[in-house]
Amino acid sequence: MADKLSALRSLMSSHSPPLDAVVVPSEDYHQSEYVSDRDKRREFISGFTGSAGRCLALITMHDARLWTDGRYFLQAEKELSDQWKLMRMGEDPPVEIWISENLPEAAAIGVDPWCISIDTAQRWERAFAKKQQKLVPTSTNLTDQIWKDRPAASVNPVVVQSLEFAGRTVAEKLQDLREKLTQEKANSIIVTALDEVAWLYNIRGSDVSYCPVVHAFAIVTKEAAFFYVDQRKVSLELVSSLSANSADHKGEAAPIAEGKDGEAEKECNLIWMDPRSCCYALYSKLKSEQVLLQQSPLALQKALKNPVEMEGLKKAHVRDGAAVVQFLVWLDKQHFKGLSFPTISSVGPNAAIIHYGPNPGTCAEMDPDSIYLFDSGAQVLKGHIALDVARFPKGTNGHALDILARIPLWKDGLDYRHGTGPHLISFRPQAQNVPLQASMTVTDEPGYYEDGNFGIRLENVLVIKEANTKFNFGDKGYLEFEHITWAPYQRKLIDLNLLTPEEVKWVNSYHSKCCELLAPYMDESEMAWLKKATEAINN
Repeated sequence: MADKLSALRSLMSSHSPPLDAVVVPSEDYHQSEYVSDRDKRREFISGFTGSAGRCLALITMHDARLWTDGRYFLQAEKELSDQWKLMRMGEDPPVEIWISENLPEAAAIGVDPWCISIDTAQRWERAFAKKQQKLVPTSTNLTDQIWKDRPAASVNPVVVQSLEFAGRTVAEKLQDLREKLTQEKANSIIVTALDEVAWLYNIRGSDVSYCPVVHAFAIVTKEAAFFYVDQRKVSLELVSSLSANSADHKGEAAPIAEGKDGEAEKECNLIWMDPRSCCYALYSKLKSEQVLLQQSPLALQKALKNPVEMEGLKKAHVRDGAAVVQFLVWLDKQHFKGLSFPTISSVGPNAAIIHYGPNPGTCAEMDPDSIYLFDSGAQVLKGHIALDVARFPKGTNGHALDILARIPLWKDGLDYRHGTGPHLISFRPQAQNVPLQASMTVTDEPGYYEDGNFGIRLENVLVIKEANTKFNFGDKGYLEFEHITWAPYQRKLIDLNLLTPEEVKWVNSYHSKCCELLAPYMDESEMAWLKKATEAINN
């Protein structure tokens, strides 16, 4: 670790201009939360392996600090060497405030402009201006220069998603997007978020572990559509799909990555960029009057599931529930392939690490008296139910509902540091303040983690739908949730003394539906286990 920091500081000294500090974010060129092994620069330089969140490292000539959120405090304390200081988000000053208060006047702070968003760069520049400090976009990534065994880029082929699963053609999606361009008087849009590119072009890939995305960019104008990707990933199927939908395959990502392509500027006047997902490098090559900084319209379009997507989602969760039950049957007897993220499997003290992954050096033996945390895409119960049964007026955002899942814990002076639902329902300020709408999906995942002792997490995926209410105050219309995750709750951990009759009824109803939906996937022994696990409880 010392060698890495020394090598990086040497590059900082020789840089023009010399750098007083370098920021190493967690994000890649697309501002992704989850990145490929090749893009894990913050992990490489710091040794901290936290799997998600807006973590970043700051290296000065005499100091090295890592900022992370509450989910990872315990893990960071264990993983960081004595050369690093942990900065706790929400408790310590944000990185830009710390820099403005602790580094000298006119200090130069280097960062790879491809790895920070427009929003982030502008916020930092405002903070740095107080002492005439400068944000310096580096022409190359300094961390990459010292990363001698950096993993190679994936060249796995792009897969075209069948209309059977997508529900809408690329041409239909492009037409909707162009209508948005016209509404906002924009001539083109640059799409950089990997999930948005994949959704727009009905493609999938394997460039990022556990995420079916492809490293690619897109530009859509009123007359044309362009797709930028490494040529080695292009298949005949992809070329055919793009051609059939009047989209042009550019062959490689290099031109847009170097700012030399110019497709977005051909019709020019106004180019739409999402300031949260588009990198500062692209924005900095344009004049501010050329750019419309606004949330990508694809974010909302993608969140509203069409009937085909909704049906596929529900079927997938039934199959997922069956797999969970089969795992639990196996677990009961003794003490999985293609995951949505690395398996979070821990027992006792390790279960207090929110995203703990099994490690030969730290894993503990399983003990019947310990709480075993298994969160594999997967799910404290009263708060979980309170959110599930909520009804709320249209126009409500997820931030307003987060409190429902926390109240039972707050009554005892407890809380959790993660969001109740990373997808739309979130207490974190950086969560988009989007009103919840019918056909959106959210997650309901309260938990409680006690450092060094145990961790509990309950998680269901919910679909938002129209609610039939007795009254309709203000003619707003009301919404409610429908759960689509099906896996039994651990009866041994349910304290009936804490549940109301209504909550007991909810658990019994949920378990009855679990048994009904999962039965077709069970063999005889699994079915016997499922029936026992879903027996009605009485208080």
